[in-house]
Amino acid sequence: MSQGDERGYGGNEPGDRSDDAYSTLGGTRQTRTRLPGGGDDVDGYGRRPARNSRSLIMVVGVVVLLIAAIAFANQSGGGASDGGKEKDPAAAGAGPTAATGTKPVTGKNGTIASGFAHDEQGAQSAAANYAVALGSAEMFDKSKRDGILDAVIAPTSIAKFRTTLDEAYSTDFFRNVGLNDDGTAPTGFAFVSRTTPIGTKATTSEADRATVEVWCSGLIGLAGEGSTKPVTDGWFTITMELQWVDGDWKAVTHSQKDGPAPVGGDNRASSAEEIAGAVDGFGGFTYAR
Repeated sequence: MSQGDERGYGGNEPGDRSDDAYSTLGGTRQTRTRLPGGGDDVDGYGRRPARNSRSLIMVVGVVVLLIAAIAFANQSGGGASDGGKEKDPAAAGAGPTAATGTKPVTGKNGTIASGFAHDEQGAQSAAANYAVALGSAEMFDKSKRDGILDAVIAPTSIAKFRTTLDEAYSTDFFRNVGLNDDGTAPTGFAFVSRTTPIGTKATTSEADRATVEVWCSGLIGLAGEGSTKPVTDGWFTITMELQWVDGDWKAVTHSQKDGPAPVGGDNRASSAEEIAGAVDGFGGFTYAR
C-alpha cells in the first residue's frame, strides 16, 4: 500500500521517501444549537405567530409542485424522452465507480488474490489488490515482503524491487515510524499500515499490458497509550504498469503521488485502544473493478 512517503512508494521509484508522515485531516468543531424561547413567553409555550395568507399560498404551491414532480417521474420512468420505457443500465455504460459485474478472481496466491481476467477490468482489479498488499504492515517484515513481491511483481522486475525496498526498509526508517530496529512494534503498541482503494482507472490498455491508477486512502502509525507516532490517515494515487505473465497480471512499475484529498470531516479522533481494536477486529476485502 505504500502510504505516503514514509511507506516507501513515493516518487517514481519504489522506496523513495521523505520524513513527512500523513498529515492529520479534519478537527473538532463546536455546533451551536438555538433553543426555542424568547419574547414574553413565561410558561415556555409561546404563542405561534400568525401566518399571513400569501405565505400559506406559497407553501401550498411548493408542496403541490413537489408532489406533481414525483408523480411525473414515477409515471415516465425517469424522463419523457424515453417514452416511458425502462432504460437498460448497460446501454449507458458503466460509471467511473460502478462495478463491471465480472467475477474479480478465480483463486489466490497465499493471501493475495490471483487469477484476474485477461482484460482491462482484470488489470484494474489486480492493481487495486496489489496496492493493498504493497501497503500492508507485512511489508515491514523481510520474509513476508519477499513473498508479497513474488506474488504481485513481474519476474523481470522483482530483483530491482527487492533491492530498492531492502535498502528503503532500513533501521533508520523503522525508527522514524516508531518501530524497533528489526521492524517490530514496541511492547504495548500495535503497528498499523493499511491501504484502501477508493477507485481505479485504466489510462492505457493493450492485450498484454495496462497502466492503472488507483485512488487510495491509507492509515499508518503506532496505536498505543503514549504513542509518539499516532495513527494518521492520508490520500494518494498509485500508478502501476502491469504485464500479463503466466496467466495473470503482474506489476512492472509502481509510483505514487499525493491526493486527491477531500476536506477533513468533524469526526472525533478515536483512542489508541479503539484504533488497535479496529485494526485487529476488522478484516480486509478482495477488490474488484
